[in-house]
Amino acid sequence: MSVSRSVPRVAPQSFSDVGRSGAMYYVYILQLHDGSFYIGYSFDLKQRLVEHQKGYVISTKHNLPPELIWYSAFRLKNKAIAFEKYMKSSSGFAFRNKHLI
Repeated sequence: MSVSRSVPRVAPQSFSDVGRSGAMYYVYILQLHDGSFYIGYSFDLKQRLVEHQKGYVISTKHNLPPELIWYSAFRLKNKAIAFEKYMKSSSGFAFRNKHLI
């Protein structure tokens, strides 16, 4: 007599996470040449930094060179996007200034 066990399937958190197992999503802070900060999100942090440094990103191209001062990795895309949104809020600015920079 064999015993059959069913393994529960866990659905991905969002459709955008499908097919990217093991991938990380990043939220990062750059300090620009004029002293201002840029907060962004990317799934390829190294490539995104190259784009910023070469002036390909409209928001940062007039304040080169940017300096990466902080980043955090997330396993789920929706969590990274939500944290980026928080970091751009007034509460996120206060958190950044008190804890990250």
